[in-house]
Amino acid sequence: MLGAGKAGEALVAGLLSSGWAQPADIVATARHQERIDELSKRYGIEGTLDNVAAVKGAQVVVIAVKPQDIEALLGDVGVALEASQTVLSIAAAIPTELIERHVGDGIPVVRAMPNAPVTVHEGMAGVTGGANATEEHIALAEEVLGSVGRSVRVDEAYMDAVTAVSGSGPAYFALLAESMIEAGILLGLSREVSTDLVVQTMLGTAKLLRDEKMHPVELREMVTSPGGTTISAIRELEQAGVRAAFLNAIQAAMKRSRELAEGG
Repeated sequence: MLGAGKAGEALVAGLLSSGWAQPADIVATARHQERIDELSKRYGIEGTLDNVAAVKGAQVVVIAVKPQDIEALLGDVGVALEASQTVLSIAAAIPTELIERHVGDGIPVVRAMPNAPVTVHEGMAGVTGGANATEEHIALAEEVLGSVGRSVRVDEAYMDAVTAVSGSGPAYFALLAESMIEAGILLGLSREVSTDLVVQTMLGTAKLLRDEKMHPVELREMVTSPGGTTISAIRELEQAGVRAAFLNAIQAAMKRSRELAEGG
């Protein structure tokens, strides 16, 4: 795990808690010894400041650094990677072609964009293979990601859209939850009760949409009675432009993802 920041640590935690990997199977790197010590104490994994040493003998090399740090990292470890290894990049916005330019010939690169719920085995990721990635390499990456959630294969041209929709998605839902909790408090509920109501409602709604394969429109219409409370709330949301705001926000996230890929 090259770059065990928030995203890298989330994947480490998910892999360990799911049983896909044991602590002895994982080596993580970070910039500072304090961070290494923290991860080693928390998860029992090996940590090092030496990226080159970390990749030796690894079946899967996960790149989890920030986009602005990718070229420096690849300049460090590129010559140490071998064609027998699978490079799985979860660095936001970084195309496989950029990684391939900095590593040896024939190195298989798989790009993925998982999100924060990997820590509770409910993550979602888009996956795409680079020029040297075969079905076997992509399947291995999906196996890693599958231990902490689900993944879908997409053409690389759509990876920025995946980042905008699901990579950043938990923040959208968190903002919605925060707003609904505050509304409950405004209506006189305690923060604890309001939080319980909102979080369980979000969870139950998600399970209905996923497990019952309900279309969002179907679920909304099921809850919305003529002249009732829900339609009054929906009218206010539509008048406030909430739907358009989400469209614009996610489009802005995709634009920013592309800017990061270009070094912006």
